[in-house]
Order: sequence, then C-alpha cells, then structure tokens
Amino acid sequence: MTTPEEAPYPMSVAAEEAAEQAAEQAAEQAAENAAEDLDFTRAMARVPGPVVVTTTVDDSGRRWGFTASSFVSLSLDPPLVTVSLDKKASTHPAFAVAGHFMVNVLAHDQSEIARRFATSGVDRFAAGDTEPLERGLPGIPRAVVRLACRMHEVVDGGDHSMLVGRVLDCVTSHEREALVYVDRGFVRPAAPEAARVG
Repeated sequence: MTTPEEAPYPMSVAAEEAAEQAAEQAAEQAAENAAEDLDFTRAMARVPGPVVVTTTVDDSGRRWGFTASSFVSLSLDPPLVTVSLDKKASTHPAFAVAGHFMVNVLAHDQSEIARRFATSGVDRFAAGDTEPLERGLPGIPRAVVRLACRMHEVVDGGDHSMLVGRVLDCVTSHEREALVYVDRGFVRPAAPEAARVG
C-alpha cells in the first residue's frame, strides 16, 4: 500500500505551463541576443580602423605578438594608448603580465605581416620582419609608427582585455600611408583631399 508520503506528486498544469513559458522566453531571448550580436558585429565591421601588430618579450626571452585593429589614443597627458586583446587568445597570458609592449602601426603594403600575426599555430616571427628596437622590444622597422610602451593598466573589457600603455618612445615615418581594416578586409587609404579655403 502506498502511503501519502510515497505517492508521486504530479506537476500541476499551471506549473507545466509556467515552465514551458519560461523555456520559450529563454529561447526567444537567446535568439534576440544572437541577432543583436550579429548586428553589432556587422556595424563595427563598417568602421575603419588602423592595423597594428603589438609585441612583447617575456622573462624567458620568448617573443609574443598579435594583430589588432582596436587601437586608439587614450590620453595626451600622460601619453596613453590602448589596444584590445581577446581573452581566449594564446598571447593573452603573456601580455596580461607584460611590463612593456610595442605597438607597430603597419604600412599599406604590410598586410601579409598583419595576416601572419593573426594566424594561430604558426611562428609569427619566422619571416624576420621584426628586430629588437626601442627598449629592446620586437619592432617592425618599416612600420608607419612604432610606440614603445610601459604597461599602465590591464582593463577588463568583457570578452577582451584592454592593454593600456604609457608611451615611452615614439618613432614615425612620413614616407608611406598606414594600412586600414574595414569590411573584414585590408585597404589602402585614399589620398587626403585638399582643404577648402573660404
């Protein structure tokens, strides 16, 4: 004989409906979030950005580097710049504890360097594009701009970390144009229009 304590307690119709409604709402929210993420990604792809290769050297002397287009000037006094790095990137642990790093702003004819430093599973330094330059950091001699930085702060930025660097040395070349990344491709910027007077 089954006692009242042992009797199965069926879920009420109201509870079942509530559970189904919650599941439907969760699915709808997930679909909405995915659509928003896709819209955001497409929107950001339309925004042109510089192409930089950021490098550092760890305590063992191993070189690390990655390509990014999320590079901006942050402050003039003190001179600060920031570059974003995906937390899932293989280079992230090295940069998260780095004392210094170098930002190399690539020239319009250096897209191959950009692609290599964005590729996983390869020796990004094998081609010999870099050499020890300012502060002994791996620099690209023919870059449009090189910024040797001391790590000022690593800021949590969602799925990325923002590497904030205080610029210690700045080397600029005026001979070539910078490489630009837009619509998921590399482009050479058009010549600037002459300023209108009057």
